[in-house]
Amino acid sequence: MKEKKIVVVEDEPDLVDVVTYNLKREGYLVSAARRGDEGLNLIRSELPDLVLLDLMLPGMDGLSICRQMKSDGALKAIPIIIASAKGEESDVVIGLEMGADDYLAKPFSPRELLARIKAVLRRGTPTDNASDDRIVVRDLIIDPGKHEVRIKDEVVSLTSTEFKLLHHLASSRGRAFSREQLLNRVVGMGVVVVDRNIDVHIRALRKKLGERSDMIQTIRGVGYRFVEK
Repeated sequence: MKEKKIVVVEDEPDLVDVVTYNLKREGYLVSAARRGDEGLNLIRSELPDLVLLDLMLPGMDGLSICRQMKSDGALKAIPIIIASAKGEESDVVIGLEMGADDYLAKPFSPRELLARIKAVLRRGTPTDNASDDRIVVRDLIIDPGKHEVRIKDEVVSLTSTEFKLLHHLASSRGRAFSREQLLNRVVGMGVVVVDRNIDVHIRALRKKLGERSDMIQTIRGVGYRFVEK
């Protein structure tokens, strides 16, 4: 198996050093840039397997990099994990809507970073036991075989995280899932993450579903469920 390449775009020198050290120790090939414009050029030249992207950067901000990557045919399939400081949640939601796959709130531990990177890279790998059965609810079609969602025959562009959340909820229509259950399903068992991660992903997913957003219901004190409406 070839070594996975990761590009880190982050302007905090100490954080770059810590992240780079821990990723290299896990066997990843790592390149880093501390300016947004330099980071985008590095991504274009390296074509990495994943990008760890800060939002607040000199030269070009993280959302602009995300936007340019998702509009570039050569870069749009590269997974993005956003690293955000507290208070930037609105920008995180925008990034997820643009196509970022996940986010980490600063400060984060090396253990959490590695777990999230492994989870995102794993989501892009087909599994033999993946179901090819389509889920059809009125004009909403979820097709695991194509990894595609359509509403009224229009493709809805979802990140791998959003697709996995929607498919999991729709596969058990009417059943309520706690945030912890959904986190375990999307990220994996035994990973210490924050429940609000699911809230942010659900918010971005609902916005993309538009008039079908009410199919994902919030159950107060519990979590979420999918209903036919």
